[in-house]
Amino acid sequence: MIEIKVPELGESIQEVQILQWLKKEGEFVERDEDLVEVETEKASQVIPSPESGIIMAVNANDGEFAKVGDVIATLEKSDKPAAVAVAAGADSNTANETATVSNGDAIVMPAAERVLVEYKLNADQITATGPGGRLLKEDVLAFVKQNDLQVGGGVPPKSRAIPAPAASEKPAAPAPSVPKVVGDRSEETKPMSMIRRTIAARLVEAQQTAALLTTFNEVNMEPVMSLRSKYKEPFLNKHGVKLGFMSFFAKAAVEALGRFPAINAEIRGNEIVYRSYKDVGIAIGGGKGLVVPVLRNCEKMTFAEIEMAIGAFGAKAKDNKLTPAELEGGTFTISNGGVYGSLLSTPIVNPPQSGILGLHTIQERPIAENGQVVIKPMMYIALTYDHRIVDGREAVMFLKTIKEVMEEPARLFLEV
Repeated sequence: MIEIKVPELGESIQEVQILQWLKKEGEFVERDEDLVEVETEKASQVIPSPESGIIMAVNANDGEFAKVGDVIATLEKSDKPAAVAVAAGADSNTANETATVSNGDAIVMPAAERVLVEYKLNADQITATGPGGRLLKEDVLAFVKQNDLQVGGGVPPKSRAIPAPAASEKPAAPAPSVPKVVGDRSEETKPMSMIRRTIAARLVEAQQTAALLTTFNEVNMEPVMSLRSKYKEPFLNKHGVKLGFMSFFAKAAVEALGRFPAINAEIRGNEIVYRSYKDVGIAIGGGKGLVVPVLRNCEKMTFAEIEMAIGAFGAKAKDNKLTPAELEGGTFTISNGGVYGSLLSTPIVNPPQSGILGLHTIQERPIAENGQVVIKPMMYIALTYDHRIVDGREAVMFLKTIKEVMEEPARLFLEV
């Protein structure tokens, strides 16, 4: 028997959450085949099977938590599933080490045995569907659901007819009717995921430890939209990726961070750490929540490199495949709530960073231009900053720099 343990997934990671088992009890798994997907406080990772064989027991179900080094499953080593099934049936001593034999036919897997005891059922009441006649946990749960059983109740007896009252007995007066509540009022409790727990902890930390303040401005997006429309085809043909708005904002942020380095710095104790590099985090909605992969040395990246990196991050986030290394660090963050239709918001700084730029939906609005009222595609932008390290003047000028660069993109190339 081989024990499947939670491996070390990082220096600071002590606990994981079981997202889903990719193989079930009684199933055969090849060596190095994906066995279970787990979630750390930073990202999701897949644990492969160390050997080929049949999964004999699963000790941690989907949604449960396990510490590094915990045994979450046991595997019976084998090259062929059929050979394992025959051997398990022939050698009762070996089978009893990992499973309970019921009625001389079905081999009851440990997880199934626990459910049988919980519901006071017998294995011979249920059809086994696992390899070699194994009774799986899923078989028992399906039987429980089909028969609407309660814990500890066993198989309910057939309903008995209620005898009619004797002729001499007067029927009881009907009880006053109570209005029935219409609609589904069920509740479901699920454990908070590792990523959601981390998000919650960091947001509370930011609110409790930093002096957060938000300043706003608005950007006329017409110049960037015109530039993007003019060059989107040549850009796509040359680089194989679409030209989006995020690369413009990332480059504008790099320019503004260079002018106001305090927003790219962080507080460590009684010291301020200023960085010469700009590692810009891009907030992306992933399969399990908001994640912020980081563009390392964004100041050295081209428009195409930024767009390709963001596209790759988005695909990984959707499949929960981002690695801890891709999420660590970051000196500044950009969050685009506009993709979900947000008109205005106050983003929260990701500690220990000192600033976050919030982008919002583009909306046609009337504005005054050269003494005339015109309709322009406008976007509200917001900068939340840590007032302990960033003064209000710097924050306002930072946001004004973003506005100037976006309304005159040529500034990016002329460095003015």
